[in-house]
Amino acid sequence: MNLDLLTAITVFVLAVLVGFEVISKVPATLHTPLMSGANSIHGIVAIGAMIIAAEAHNAIGYILAFVAVAFGAMNVVGGYVVTDRMLHMFRSRPGGAAGPAAGQPAGRKTEA
Repeated sequence: MNLDLLTAITVFVLAVLVGFEVISKVPATLHTPLMSGANSIHGIVAIGAMIIAAEAHNAIGYILAFVAVAFGAMNVVGGYVVTDRMLHMFRSRPGGAAGPAAGQPAGRKTEA
């Protein structure tokens, strides 16, 4: 086995383990804002995949590059969709109804 390949596999496995450990410690309430803020990272992944696609010289390289670009693009679009849905949760409701956006805790009713 090539030493460069063994090094790349070792780095990949360690990155997966560290990433899983870090993400598992993030509370559920922070997970969506954290992931929506990571859209720039997904954009860099998509650009890297395009650069790799430009360097591909065989069918397998083209296929892998296409899959990488597709997954990177899905991550970017999905991140913006999740961010948009999250931001809609904090908008005030039509008609001035009280809620989390109006500074009142959810689940509490005001007396009229």
